[in-house]
Amino acid sequence: MARRTTTYTQFIALPAERIWEVLADPPRWPEWNPGIASVRLDSPVAVGSTGSYVPQGQAHRALHGRAVLPFIVAAVRPERELRIEQPEPLGRMRLTWTLTPRDGGTEITQRLTFLGASAGMARLLEAAFLETDVRVCFARLARSAGLEPAADALTVVIPGGTGGLGRHVAADLTCRGHRAVILTRRRDPQLPFDQAEWDGNSVGEWVAALSNPGRTAIVNLAGKLVDCRPTPENIAELRSSRVDSTRALVAAAATLDAPIDYWVQASTTAIWSDAGETHCTESTPLPIGLPQMTGVAEPWERAFDSARAAHWTILRTSIVLDPQAPALRRLSQLTRAGLGGRVGSGEQWFSWIHIEDWLAIVRAALGLDPALELPNGILVAATDTPVRNRELMRVLRKRLHRPPAPPTPEFVLKLGALLLRSDPALGLTGRHATSEVLKKAGFTFRYPTLDKALADLLPH
Repeated sequence: MARRTTTYTQFIALPAERIWEVLADPPRWPEWNPGIASVRLDSPVAVGSTGSYVPQGQAHRALHGRAVLPFIVAAVRPERELRIEQPEPLGRMRLTWTLTPRDGGTEITQRLTFLGASAGMARLLEAAFLETDVRVCFARLARSAGLEPAADALTVVIPGGTGGLGRHVAADLTCRGHRAVILTRRRDPQLPFDQAEWDGNSVGEWVAALSNPGRTAIVNLAGKLVDCRPTPENIAELRSSRVDSTRALVAAAATLDAPIDYWVQASTTAIWSDAGETHCTESTPLPIGLPQMTGVAEPWERAFDSARAAHWTILRTSIVLDPQAPALRRLSQLTRAGLGGRVGSGEQWFSWIHIEDWLAIVRAALGLDPALELPNGILVAATDTPVRNRELMRVLRKRLHRPPAPPTPEFVLKLGALLLRSDPALGLTGRHATSEVLKKAGFTFRYPTLDKALADLLPH
């Protein structure tokens, strides 16, 4: 029987009974999952209760109404587990939430499974409203359950907080009882975070977000996405979107009475460009000359030089593996389409990190992990186990149950990148990047190997 399961887990700084009050009341589902318009339950929650939900979006609503039968409550363990099951054409959907007590709060796990011959199609259609932005949904759930920042909470200002990584950081911190403030060019009323508008270029009224009675931090993630054609205009925009916003933040911090308590400044391991067989760490010199991403990242880091911060980290991040991020999504799509062979020579290095490990590093850099103290300076956010492209594609094929595939020649990748308005260098170049600093600090990766990471991230 075909089976497609995905799992998402998040810590929430509340006891299980508080979360259960919201979770076990299905009509409140739209409060914390905006993909759902309404829920009707025929009787109070108990094993055997039936109900139905209406998804957002006219197309989804019409299709759902025609094809999907009512769900049944299949398991209820107060303050521990709630499971609903829904018949599908040629299959079944199973949605389970599990609450596990942890020190200082509760770990919530959402597991979504599609069974039967229709599993693949059902996931394609329904995952759009059942599990998009799950971590942000958990943040809404925490708010609905009454979680508010404590008196001694850290206020974290996040330029670029509406992007993929920014949403993860804001949601994770919110769930842990801290205050996230997103700096954005346009407010998003759907997001459950405080927001302040800025132009990403100059000091303005938004500087008030940096003046707080308690500890204040910055996690600067502002910048144009790198997945674009490498034209001179795009490269200039990549550079200016990072350098100008960093300069504005540095200038704003200079107006404050005291330094920022913690500052995490984003950068990239691509600063070493195509590093070949060089094993890059925090102490590895930058290449001579300024190829594309070095020419973006080097001035980006230099713009941070005069920042006033008591504790600071320049976080050179490798490829972050997250099922909703462009990198893993595109690789998975190509592999499912039968293009899962090595790319080019297959020898290029692929440095990576699981989203959960990346978030753990960010928390440590913000002083939120009492067991881990990181020094000021450059920090590489990458696992200890980079792989070559050929190994990356082999593990992807294994996890997606695809047979061996022929290699993708360089000219085919370049043609595909042209059609997708992307940069072929993203697939043809690489670097072996690991962290000496994390090893010395005693950081332990939750997902140390690619096989373990993809087993967690991809439907199985």
